[in-house]
Amino acid sequence: MEFTVRRQEIYSRAELLLRTIFGWIYIMVPHAFLQFFVGIWSGILGFLAFWVVLFTGEYPESWYSFQIGFMNWRLRVQATLMNLVDEYPAFGVGGTSESVHLAMERPAQLSRGLVLLRL
Repeated sequence: MEFTVRRQEIYSRAELLLRTIFGWIYIMVPHAFLQFFVGIWSGILGFLAFWVVLFTGEYPESWYSFQIGFMNWRLRVQATLMNLVDEYPAFGVGGTSESVHLAMERPAQLSRGLVLLRL
């Protein structure tokens, strides 16, 4: 797993002040509203993936990409709220950021026994 937050050369003081005072309104509220519903779907996919991995030994690639995209989205929002980056976080699991990135290599094969122990 590799999580990177690129340090900016110059930070905007105006954006810092705006995010500190009103960030929870114009950043957190819309993202949290959408992340609530996407998080429910992520939980359902995680539950289904448990059973798929248990029986097949493989995590479906599209589900894996969705889960990584959701984690990326959450990290983009958190990095903005913690004033690590100046940019407004992109919405959705397909959004990208030049400053914040999470990369995880998808395992080719998973151990069914280890998955069973996680129950």
